[in-house]
Amino acid sequence: MAHRPSGKFRKTLLGGGALVVLAGLNAPAALSFAEEKYHAYKIAQPGYKARYGSWAPVEVPGEYRLNAIHAALLRTGKVLLIAGSGNNQKNFDAGSFRTVLWDPAAGAFEDVDTPEDFFCAGHSQLPDGRLLVAGGTARYEVLDGEVKRAGGAMRVKNESPDKAVTLPKGTVFRSPSGVEYVSRFDVTVPRAKREFAVSYDRGGRMKPWETKVTAAEARVFVEARKEGPEGLTTQAAQYRVVGLTGRDARNVYGLAQKLTTGKQDFQGIRSAYEFDPLAERYVPVAPMKDARWYPTLVTLQDGRVLAVSGLNDVGDVVPGDNEVYDPRTGKWTKGPTRYFPTYPALFLTKGGKLFYTGSNAGYGPADEGRVPGLWDLRRNVFQEIRGIDDPDQLETSASLLLPPVQDQRLMVLGGGGVGESPLSTPRTAIIDLKEESPVFRPGPSLPQGTRYLSSVLLPDDTVFTTGGSSDYRGRGASDVLKAQFYDPAAGTFRPAADPTVGRNYHSEALLLPDGRVATFGSDPLFGNKDGTKLGTFEQRVEVYTPPYLQGDAARRRPVLGAGPRELDRDGRATFRTRDAARITKARLLRPSAVTHTTDVEQRSVELGLTRTADSVTVEAPLDPSLVPPGWYMLFALDAEGRPSVARW
Repeated sequence: MAHRPSGKFRKTLLGGGALVVLAGLNAPAALSFAEEKYHAYKIAQPGYKARYGSWAPVEVPGEYRLNAIHAALLRTGKVLLIAGSGNNQKNFDAGSFRTVLWDPAAGAFEDVDTPEDFFCAGHSQLPDGRLLVAGGTARYEVLDGEVKRAGGAMRVKNESPDKAVTLPKGTVFRSPSGVEYVSRFDVTVPRAKREFAVSYDRGGRMKPWETKVTAAEARVFVEARKEGPEGLTTQAAQYRVVGLTGRDARNVYGLAQKLTTGKQDFQGIRSAYEFDPLAERYVPVAPMKDARWYPTLVTLQDGRVLAVSGLNDVGDVVPGDNEVYDPRTGKWTKGPTRYFPTYPALFLTKGGKLFYTGSNAGYGPADEGRVPGLWDLRRNVFQEIRGIDDPDQLETSASLLLPPVQDQRLMVLGGGGVGESPLSTPRTAIIDLKEESPVFRPGPSLPQGTRYLSSVLLPDDTVFTTGGSSDYRGRGASDVLKAQFYDPAAGTFRPAADPTVGRNYHSEALLLPDGRVATFGSDPLFGNKDGTKLGTFEQRVEVYTPPYLQGDAARRRPVLGAGPRELDRDGRATFRTRDAARITKARLLRPSAVTHTTDVEQRSVELGLTRTADSVTVEAPLDPSLVPPGWYMLFALDAEGRPSVARW
């Protein structure tokens, strides 16, 4: 039967007749007010929640509110929220970098000392539960028309095979015409390479040893000491390092060709840290070879991590020079070469290859590195896979491995045009890598074109998608206040309760151990429809409770009791439970590490299940390309899809 508001509610809604007067004065405002009141009433009803779920704000004390740029779930169940400088030039200039640790179970927050600007870094879950954080911001962008001093990349050469040379920030390089440029960062140039060669004369007699020296090179960003046009140059020249004398002055010099007042992009850092979830602090490890801003870090099947793309120390996209981190040594080595735009969505697939969905966060030319494909790291061979609809609108799209991971199907959702394009697409596409010749096939359309969509794997094998905007960074009040579930088995969407907080650029969503979904951040370009008011970073946190935890369902969820913290050598673990008879399936879910709509960590693994009267035994695949080493959330589910609270 239809539910009708009570007389008391109608009286409250109508304000005891006052609304009649208001309607006479301002009918649209009165109608809007009434609609809002009724909507608030409707979504609070148990029947509505049981079908669509519900949203609730999280009370965040003022001192812990921050611009959440990154969010990662730790094996302690706490969420690491990283702002760094938070896309705020003043914070960057002041060296004010922030990280907050949120404990959803206790409702507690605490600040974490943040040693460097991790704004727009990359991150990946390590086998021991630490979070690798690498890269970040060395310098904020300066837009066209705002650059006062000519600048660009200076290649610093060292011809001495006897010693490396370190030039501190502020080193002056002088051109042949006397124009001076100042370095913005420290730079270390290795020793030159000395090679000995043996040669023979025409009679076959050995000649004296010959020595060949190859100069070493490093790069640093420089700016003209003075404002004005005299610093502009497009001519290659050699620059003297002011202050060096004798052999050092002859051996060490700069080379530059293009120093201009054009737009100067963000610049990355080389630093890398492991966040220890038990000590709750950042631990420095060896830096990367290349500076990276907007990099993707993806876990490989052996627990190592591949760092890909990003803007380097002079603001250029790293030209395909990727590197691999080994958590056993804490060091980086050279990886396979391949160019990608920034924050490329790369997923570990069965057999160890990476699949690139084409999703990315934008920096880089529109016609390079944007075609999806399968990347064989061992042979460094990339097989392009074309045919996705709206291929020019993959920027700011969402991507994920559909559950369970054994099915090897990937999904791309929404996206927009390159750069500040107003284009957005409702397109979804699915590819099955088990096919002999995998191709993208259209999936069901989103309600409207959406960029920055957050997509989260749930324990019941559905995908929860929420937020985003139909235009670049929510421009024109274009936030999409919609959420929906995708059911991979049925291949359809069904609606979920609408969020109350808009989320676009710099927003995140992740699964919590209790089965709910938390959402953070949003960085709109403007605060109103006509673009006359600058946007404000969204610091509110909102949590979605799915239908499987509403009302009686929450009280009837299965409970897992005592059990081991690790699977045995056969991939098995046994847990005591009084609910064994009604547990029908189990899933391992890898915790998220998400930023810029990019979350290549999350994956859902189907487990074998056997039961006794008072226990369940789960069995995971032994293939590390399906289940990379690390900490996972174990959920047990009943026939109604209600998940237990996760066991780690």
